[in-house]
Amino acid sequence: MAVVLRRISTFSKKHPVLRGMMTYAVLWPSSNICQQFIQGREETNISESARFCVFGTLYVAPTLYLWVKISSYMFPGQSLKIAVKKVACEQFMYSPFAISSFYIGMSLLEGKTWDGAVDELKSKFVQTYKTGLLFWPAVQTINFAYVPQRNRVSVTGVASFFWTIFLSYMKHKNGPV
Repeated sequence: MAVVLRRISTFSKKHPVLRGMMTYAVLWPSSNICQQFIQGREETNISESARFCVFGTLYVAPTLYLWVKISSYMFPGQSLKIAVKKVACEQFMYSPFAISSFYIGMSLLEGKTWDGAVDELKSKFVQTYKTGLLFWPAVQTINFAYVPQRNRVSVTGVASFFWTIFLSYMKHKNGPV
């Protein structure tokens, strides 16, 4: 067993994007299943959870990994002051992109038209962004200030578990937000 764990550790250090993708392959559909349970659904919608898995694994994890690399290049070092700068930059640059990508991407995976995806984005963006402003700055300040760079995507993935429960709720919320 120790040999297997050592190989997994070595592999994940050599391939951090894949480590993030594996994390998101579990966390995103799990978050969606939790949201379905919280919502009180009698049966789990596996297709819905599969869309969360595909989007989280193939899109969110790689783009988040790229963002972490870019922000680390823009703001090198690891201190509270640098973390605050990264977080501010993230809230004004990455967050709007990520939220827009989520609503557009998930809507298209559901088979909606482009116009339908854009309409959903327009109706849910502001509430999602405002909620993100309450959640992500605290998480990412700790992440950027105290977590080694190689583990930041995974730490963000764990926080993303809770954030994705919220995103799943917002995605499936009908009516005014």
